[in-house]
Amino acid sequence: MALTKSEIVDRIYELGFTKKDSVRVVEELIEIIKHTLQGGDDVLISGFGKFCVKQKTPRRGRNPATGKDLMLRSRQVVTFKCSGKLRDKINGEETGD
Repeated sequence: MALTKSEIVDRIYELGFTKKDSVRVVEELIEIIKHTLQGGDDVLISGFGKFCVKQKTPRRGRNPATGKDLMLRSRQVVTFKCSGKLRDKINGEETGD
């Protein structure tokens, strides 16, 4: 099950912030990340990972419904690479750092 934005707000609220402030913090953080990526810059969160915008070149594809060949346009995609610390934590290999 996925952690939702609403659940993140609730967890911040549990830390002692008001509900309004919790919502504002989460919304503002998401907006900062979106605007940074939109500007073509990476977002690096130490101990968590890095969000990057990558350019995809045009390529040949196929419509799965019709089987027709088509050309897919170039586009930008957001990728995420987790940090070594996060990868270790997920795999139960936490170090005492």
